[in-house]
Amino acid sequence: MNTNSRNVTYSTVGDYQLPNLILNQPRKPLGKYGRLRRTYLKQHRPVLYHTMLMNGSLYPHLMEVEQTAESRMQQTMQDLLKQDPAPDKAQNQLMWVQHMNSLKAQAEELVLTELIYS
Repeated sequence: MNTNSRNVTYSTVGDYQLPNLILNQPRKPLGKYGRLRRTYLKQHRPVLYHTMLMNGSLYPHLMEVEQTAESRMQQTMQDLLKQDPAPDKAQNQLMWVQHMNSLKAQAEELVLTELIYS
């Protein structure tokens, strides 16, 4: 095996020198927002996606987006509940569920626009 100045090792296969590449494997599976970001990058920003994949920054980026999106969702839900309180759950459970789903959809739309599809 030969080594160049960047500490990349190579193996000889026939007449070719091929680099011995090792990709960092994810330690923890991606959540919903990390997977959405990965899909967006792969489909709409392929050069950035492949660059990040090759230099090892893709998975850390996706995990950061995942954590930021989750925390932003929680904070946005709290803010929306302060602005528009939910009906009493014990009195009218169906209206409470409908209200909470509406707030969640609003919060998720903000997170998707600001973090995932930008």
